[in-house]
Amino acid sequence: MRHVLLAALLAAASTLSAQPQDALSGSTDTAPTRVDAGVELLGMFIWRRSDDHFGGFSAIEVAADGGDFIALTDRTFMFEGRFLRDAAGAIVGIEDGPRHRLLDVDGNPLRRPRADSEGLAVAPDGTFYIAFEGLTRVRRQMGVDGEPVLLPSHPDFERLRSNESLEALAIGPDGALYAIPERPLGPSDTPFPVYRFRGEEWDIPFTLPRRGRFLVTGADIGPDGRIYVLERDFLGLGFRSRVRRFALDGSDEVVLLETPLGLLDNMEGISIWGEAGDLRMTLIADNNFNPFQRNLIAEYLLPD
Repeated sequence: MRHVLLAALLAAASTLSAQPQDALSGSTDTAPTRVDAGVELLGMFIWRRSDDHFGGFSAIEVAADGGDFIALTDRTFMFEGRFLRDAAGAIVGIEDGPRHRLLDVDGNPLRRPRADSEGLAVAPDGTFYIAFEGLTRVRRQMGVDGEPVLLPSHPDFERLRSNESLEALAIGPDGALYAIPERPLGPSDTPFPVYRFRGEEWDIPFTLPRRGRFLVTGADIGPDGRIYVLERDFLGLGFRSRVRRFALDGSDEVVLLETPLGLLDNMEGISIWGEAGDLRMTLIADNNFNPFQRNLIAEYLLPD
């Protein structure tokens, strides 16, 4: 199965990651570095597939070699596939793989309000972590079809807004799980808490500053050991996207990408892959099952 290869390739990527020191609570409020010009657009591709459950993608994980991938929808389906690339590495097609549905502990399909699946992270050993809005929670399972086990909750989770709660999941080099909500609790200038699960409970080792109207839609920790945060701003006529990168203690904020209105779509999933000196970023859009939106995939070459 492709997901076995995916786990193996992700494991290889994790060996390239630097081990971070224990993070301290807090956030940076200094102006971020901006390096938009150092990010190179490699291409855009619209993914099409004849399937009633296809669309609404909220997360993506790409293997270290940029081939196999798995994408999560916000309606509890996971789609496997393989990118077909030209000599320059741009996506020219997708070889569709199997589709999987998330089930509850009794083997039944999840139904609302338990069915809004938003965040995905895959550990090197093949463990899948999935975050949900609606009833805010995170679960783990071994592989795409494993039996689900709920992680303990954090006191904040039940207070997060039902449609703006946990959107982003990422696995750290030490195996810790990181989760970020779409919108933080509190006033509009409240920083985003970064929840970390290691051992048996969650803590908040650091926060990330909120800048402007952007809200979090995805995150990933790259082979370089840094956390990449995808954000979205909806302006009524379209979307803007932004990607910020941080050290794994919330410091060293860098704005890597900020797109003009309408260049991309409702980008919700992010995966960082490759190796040092050749890091790539794959973004995927949630088309909201709307014929006027696109299942758009955009890829970028990242600066060091």
